[in-house]
Amino acid sequence: MDKKLIALCGDAIQILTKIPNKSIRLIITDPPYNLSKDYGNNQDKLEFDEYLDFSRKWLNEAYRILSDDGSLYVFMGMKYISYIYSILEKELEMTFNFWITWFYTQGVGKTKGFSPRHDDILFFTKHKKDFIFNLDNIRIPQKFYRSVNNMRGANPGNVWEFSHMHYCNKNRKQHPTQKPEGLYERMILASSEENDVILDPFVGSG
Repeated sequence: MDKKLIALCGDAIQILTKIPNKSIRLIITDPPYNLSKDYGNNQDKLEFDEYLDFSRKWLNEAYRILSDDGSLYVFMGMKYISYIYSILEKELEMTFNFWITWFYTQGVGKTKGFSPRHDDILFFTKHKKDFIFNLDNIRIPQKFYRSVNNMRGANPGNVWEFSHMHYCNKNRKQHPTQKPEGLYERMILASSEENDVILDPFVGSG
């Protein structure tokens, strides 16, 4: 299948304002978490209210350009995820579909407090019922045989286990929060059709 990839480089919010209304079927993105990460070209360090203002601006643009049957997946860290949820549900009146937990096998080691082992992904849709979800495209093997099971595979549920992009991986880029392609693949297969336009406003490592 031929794929057309277009990279638009610049300030994310400014570029989003140039995209036509309701022209995107699926948005999947991993925005900065405001945790003082060094991305090489900028520092992810805003005051609390500044970060929420930044988030509100890009989410409003994302809502505007999303088609009426479109879906939005947003990666977010624990510190701000409740605020992002509130903007999406209370301010934009989008429909909450699922809170997905990405469980990874290795993380930051800590001796005081619990070591983090997951990231969260918010899955919202613009319409309550009219949205794409291709379950058969993302089924995983059944753990046990039961006659009532769909033997094409099971629904993966909302806890996904994918390994981190380890620094020894040949596809690892110089980016502090690179996500594995398998995560994006599952969301794309589930929530879009062939030839749909899919957008990532914060493409990170690419």
